[in-house]
Amino acid sequence: MTAHDATLEFEYETPSRARLVAGSVAREIGEIDDERSQTRIERDGAVVRLEIVAADVVALRAALNTWFSLVDVAERTADVGDGVLEEPGT
Repeated sequence: MTAHDATLEFEYETPSRARLVAGSVAREIGEIDDERSQTRIERDGAVVRLEIVAADVVALRAALNTWFSLVDVAERTADVGDGVLEEPGT
């Protein structure tokens, strides 16, 4: 069986933002993985890297959609948190 793979890299303005996003989505590693796809996450400074290996292209597409969504939610949540911290009078 031929494996299919993809590597997603997300670069952030600061290592602390990358750490926050990586920590948020890393909780899903192992929970989402199954016999058709597995994912590894690593962070190097301000870069978060997700490496996905899948048994077939359908599983790869599903994994990509899932991880893009999870990263998007983590980024938007971090942005909301920044906005709260920046509000005057808080």
